[in-house]
Amino acid sequence: QVQLVESGGGLVQAGGSLRLSCAASGRTFSNYAMGWFRQAPGKEREFVGGDSWSGGSTNYADPVKNRFTIFRDNAKNTVYLQMNSLKPEDTAVYYCAAGSRHVWSYWGQGTQVTVSS
Repeated sequence: QVQLVESGGGLVQAGGSLRLSCAASGRTFSNYAMGWFRQAPGKEREFVGGDSWSGGSTNYADPVKNRFTIFRDNAKNTVYLQMNSLKPEDTAVYYCAAGSRHVWSYWGQGTQVTVSS
């Protein structure tokens, strides 16, 4: 089992920045791919970005490319989502996930990000 806890969400003005953190506990953190997803009101959960399944690279959804960056600190068992140039359409609950073999098996509880115009 892997337990994931997100933090860092909040209210920010358009154009601003936020950094989300996801702290993992349980099994060996470095063994898992880590990803970020988000779900806006009335919409399905969508992929934001994450480790490629083959390892060695990070993939991003088109709406966040060149604005969001994911990086992980294996020594701290933590993955981060740095969000810059935020837009009102980035408003959502953000979730981190851990997985392997093309399956996101573990999820955090989510953290709310609200971007005001």
